[in-house]
Amino acid sequence: MKPIVQLDNVTKVIRGKKIIDSMSFDIYKGEVFGLLGPNGAGKTTTIRMMVGLMKLSDGDIFIGGKSIRTQFEQAVQHVGAIIENPEMYAFLSGYDNLRHFAKMSKGVTKLEIDEIVELVGLKERIHDKVKSYSLGMRQRLGLAQCLLHKPNVLILDEPTNGLDPAGIREMRDHLRNLAKEKNMAILVSSHLLSEMEMMCDRIGIIQKGKLIEVQRVSDFVQGADKEFLFEVSEVARANEIIRMEYRCEVVGANLTVTTSKEEIPNLISMLVHHGVKIFGVREVTKSLEDRFLEVTGETEAKLHV
Repeated sequence: MKPIVQLDNVTKVIRGKKIIDSMSFDIYKGEVFGLLGPNGAGKTTTIRMMVGLMKLSDGDIFIGGKSIRTQFEQAVQHVGAIIENPEMYAFLSGYDNLRHFAKMSKGVTKLEIDEIVELVGLKERIHDKVKSYSLGMRQRLGLAQCLLHKPNVLILDEPTNGLDPAGIREMRDHLRNLAKEKNMAILVSSHLLSEMEMMCDRIGIIQKGKLIEVQRVSDFVQGADKEFLFEVSEVARANEIIRMEYRCEVVGANLTVTTSKEEIPNLISMLVHHGVKIFGVREVTKSLEDRFLEVTGETEAKLHV
């Protein structure tokens, strides 16, 4: 399957400083792709270049096979985007806002507007004035606005910023449904690790303008090595036995061992042979935050070597 979005060695230099450094990644239809990184890492700058709000210093971006540099109108005609906060006419109703924006696109019918309103869950309040909307409702109306011209690509910068837990969950569910039901490619940026873990299929980690790694969320969280927790009778003795051949660490009254699943029977046999009682063994599931700190920490260390 061909990617619908391609970043090819994208670089941005401002006042002699590289803000984005040779960034390359692809996004496919039907997936939610997350740009993950701390504030100031370069997420918004990358998104601004993707929608033409900022010029590229080097490299190129292709959307639907069209270059942002040389075929800008063709590239962005099927893109919907919210950069920072959606702006609406507060004195108009949500519906009148959508009708106004619909006039900017060809062939948007009343039926299609009604379908989009239903999709984003605003049917009950769509005829109320926007000034009475909560932040979550404004975000949903902004999402509806993005969908009016039937985009293939949706780009959202920090879409859950300022939302309460219920609003965050609603936004996450809407985006997952759009990717699945409309076969849409969705790019979201965030510094919220837990949300990216639940929302995205793949993530690209950005640090100081560099793309460190791109992986499926499930693979990234799992990592190359697995960690197992051993509940044993004599922790110190078990540690002495195992540490000669495996990476292990005493954690309270238990022992954690980093190894493959296939090695667990050997470890159990080794401990039993030395008279250590084993009460339980379980795999420790790492969070996205754990893996993020591991990866960015390793990269930071390499940068200072």
